[in-house]
Amino acid sequence: MSGAAYPLPGLDGPVEIRVDRWGLAHIRAGSTRDAFRAQGFNAARDRLWQLDLWRKRGLGLLAANFGPGYLAQDRAARLFLFRGDMAAEWAAYGPQDTRAIVTAFVDGLNAYVALTEARPELLPPEFALTDTRPARWQPEDVVRIRSHGLVRNVLSEVARARVLARAESRAAGLAADDLRKRISPPHDPVVPDRLDAADWPDDLLDDFRLATATVGVSPERLVAPRDEAWAWSKVDAHGAVTRGPRAAPKEPVEGSNNWVVGAARTETGRPILASDPHRVYLQPSLRYAVHLTAPGLDVIGAGEPALPGISIGHNGHAAFSLTIAPMDQEDLFVCETDPADPDRYRYGEGWEPIERVVENIPVRGGPDETVLLGYTRHGPVIREAAGRAFALRTVWSEPGAAAYLGSLAYLGATTPEAFGEALRHWSAPSVNQLYADATGRIAWFMAGKAPVRPAHDGLLPVPGDGRYDWAGFHDPGTLPRSLDPEAGWLATANAMNLPPDFDAEAHKVGFEWAEPWRARRIRAVLGGQTRHSLEDSRALQGDTFSEPARRLANLVRAMSPASDPDIASAQALLASFEGRLDPDSAAAALIEVCWVHHLRPALLETLVPDAGTRRLLPPGDTQSLIERLDGGLDVVTREKLLANALGAAFRDCLERMGSDPMGRLTPEVEGPLPPPSAGGGSDAETIALREPRIGWSWGRLHHALFAHPLTGLRPDQAWDVGPLPVGGAAASVMHAEYRTDTFRLTHGASFRMIVDVGDWDRSVFINVPGQSGDPGSPHYADLAPIWGRQDHVPMLYSREAVDTATETIITLSPP
Repeated sequence: MSGAAYPLPGLDGPVEIRVDRWGLAHIRAGSTRDAFRAQGFNAARDRLWQLDLWRKRGLGLLAANFGPGYLAQDRAARLFLFRGDMAAEWAAYGPQDTRAIVTAFVDGLNAYVALTEARPELLPPEFALTDTRPARWQPEDVVRIRSHGLVRNVLSEVARARVLARAESRAAGLAADDLRKRISPPHDPVVPDRLDAADWPDDLLDDFRLATATVGVSPERLVAPRDEAWAWSKVDAHGAVTRGPRAAPKEPVEGSNNWVVGAARTETGRPILASDPHRVYLQPSLRYAVHLTAPGLDVIGAGEPALPGISIGHNGHAAFSLTIAPMDQEDLFVCETDPADPDRYRYGEGWEPIERVVENIPVRGGPDETVLLGYTRHGPVIREAAGRAFALRTVWSEPGAAAYLGSLAYLGATTPEAFGEALRHWSAPSVNQLYADATGRIAWFMAGKAPVRPAHDGLLPVPGDGRYDWAGFHDPGTLPRSLDPEAGWLATANAMNLPPDFDAEAHKVGFEWAEPWRARRIRAVLGGQTRHSLEDSRALQGDTFSEPARRLANLVRAMSPASDPDIASAQALLASFEGRLDPDSAAAALIEVCWVHHLRPALLETLVPDAGTRRLLPPGDTQSLIERLDGGLDVVTREKLLANALGAAFRDCLERMGSDPMGRLTPEVEGPLPPPSAGGGSDAETIALREPRIGWSWGRLHHALFAHPLTGLRPDQAWDVGPLPVGGAAASVMHAEYRTDTFRLTHGASFRMIVDVGDWDRSVFINVPGQSGDPGSPHYADLAPIWGRQDHVPMLYSREAVDTATETIITLSPP
C-alpha cells in the first residue's frame, strides 16, 4: 500500500483520502467543510489540467495561455458569464451555505495548485507541453461560468425559422421541418408576425456555438498570428473550432437513461436504481466519482470535477440519478435597432439602449485585446446585422443556474418529499430525477427553470419589442412528478414523458424531445420482468437493440428478390437480423452503413427536392423519416430507394472490410478504411483498425477512441486510449452516437452506475477511460477495457469494504 502526506491550509483537523484499486477516492473528514476542502484538493490531484482548462474556457482566458487563435472563443464565452447579483446567486441553490461550501472546495483546489509550485514533479505533463501554468480560482468562478451547462433550443429555433422562410407555405414548411425534428406532444407552432429569416446572416449562431464548444489545441491554432485571430470563429459539424467552413448547427445529442425498480419487483427485495448519463466522450471523462464522509454527510457517486458534492449516487439511505428532461430554457429575440442610433433597440413604444461592456482579454505574446460586448433586457447580443440585434434569453442569466450545483440541496434527503422540496432550487440543466430509498419508496421528478411564455411556444425566434417576453417561471411544484407508482417502476430516457393529465399547451415547457426508441425499449424490458436483478440492469445498460434498424430490416425482407448480386447478398445478410447492433455482427455493420451513408441521404433528397432546404435538415428525425419511408411513399419508390441504398452499402462494406462478410480471412480485409478527418482521428487509430480481422463486424467500424485534447501536439499519441470496438447506436439503450465519416463514438455513457438500495456495497459503477486525468496515473485508462465489455467495478461504501480495497492512503493535515 502506498501513501503520501500533505499540509492543507484551512483544515480544522486531519483528513484521510483512501484511493481504492479502481481509482475512487474515499474522503474521511471531521467536518463537512473539511470534506469539501479535501474534495477540491483531491479533484486537483487527479484532474488539474482538466479543471484549469475548464476555468479558462469558461471565463474567456484561453488566449492568455494559447495565443490569438483563441480570442474569438474567449469573447464568446464572456458573453454568457453570470453578471447579476451575487448575493441572490449564492442564495438560489438552497438552504445550505453554498458560498461556504464552494469556497472550501476552491481553497482545497488552490492548495494543490500551490503544492505544484513547490513540488513541480506533481504538475501534470500537459502544462510542460504547452508551457503554461495552472491558475488559482475564486469561488465566484465556479458559479459565474454558465456555458458548460446544457440548455436548449436556440439552434433548433433558428433552423426551423430558416426552413419556414424557404417554404412555399406555412404547411409545407412545417412538413419539411418535421423531417428535421418531430414536435411532441402534437402542437401547432406559433409563427410570430413579420419575422422572416430569409436574410439572416449565416454567422448568426457563431458566438453561441463558440461559447459552448470544447477546447481544441492544434499546432495551426497555437501559432495563429494576431491578424488571423478572428478567423478562428467557426465551429464544424463535430463541434471543433476551425477557421475553415462552418457547418449547419445541430442540437446536441446528449441524453441519458435511468430507471428505478421498486422492492416488490426485484430479486433482492430492495429497490434497484440505474443511471447512465450520455454526454460527449472526453479524455478525461466529463464526470468524476468520489465518496465524501463527515459528520452529517456520507455520499458517494459522480459529479462534475469542478463542483463540490455529487449529483448522481446515494447517501446511505436514498439513491438518486438524473437524465436530461428537454425543457426549452432559451429563446432568440430579434430586436429592431434604431436607424439613427444602432446602440438602441425598439421596445414597446420607444427605444432602449443596448448596454455596452468593454473588456480586455489578455493574449499570450502580445498586448491585451479590447472587445465590446452588448446586452439587452433579453440577454447577450450574439449578432448585430442589417438593422437587427439578435439577443439570447436563457436561464443562464438567472440566479442559481450554474449547471448541477443545485444537487447540494438534496445530498441529505431521506424521503421523496424532502428530495422534491430540495429540487425547488434546481435550475439547470432541466432534468428527470429518480429517487429510491431503503424503506422501499421510489419517485420521479421533473426539475428545472421552466419559462412562462404567454404569447409564444419557444419553437421559433420572436421579436424583441416586448410582445413575446417571458413572464417569470413556472412554480417548480407544478412540474410533473410521480411518487410510489402502482406499476412499481419508473424510467426516463429523454423522450416525451409528460403525463396525460399535464396541460402541455398551457405550460409550454418544451415540444422537442429525444426520439422514442430508448424509452420504448426500456419500458418493454422492465414491463416484461417480474423480478428485476442487478444483472438485468447491467444487461439493459449494455442493450444494443435498435428499433429503427429492425424496422429497416423488416422493409428489406418485404422487398422482392433482387437480381443484382450485391443487393441479393445484402438481402441474404439481413434475412435473420432482428435489430441487435452487436459489435461482432456483420448485419449490424451493413444496416448502419446503409442508413447513414446511403438510404437516409437518398430519402431526404426524395422527400425534399429543394437543396437549400435539405441542407438544413440533417441528420434528420429518424422517427419521422422511417414513418415516411414505411407509409408515406408508394411501393415502387420505396423499393427503388431501398434497392439502390442496399447495393451501394454492400459495395461500401466490401471496400471497408473485405470481400468475405461472414468470416474467412482474406487479403481484402486490409483494404481501405474511412480516413480520419483533420483533428478527429489519428494514425494510431487507423493502423489499429487496419489490423486483419475476420469478416465484417459493426465493431470494426464503430469504435471508441478517447483522444487527449493535446494529441495533435504529440506525434506518438501516447495519451490517447483506444480504439475499442463498440456495439449499439443512437437508438439503442446503450446509446453510442458516432461520427458518420469515421464511425468514431462522439456521445454516450462514459459513466454508469447501478445501486442496490440498502445493500450499498453491492453497487457498481464505471467511469471511462479512468478516474484520473493524469497520463502518469495508473488510473488514467484502467477502466477502459472493463467499460469496453459493458462491465462495472464495485462502488464500495462501508468502512470495512473500503479499507479492504484501499491501495493508497493520502493524509491531509492543518499546516
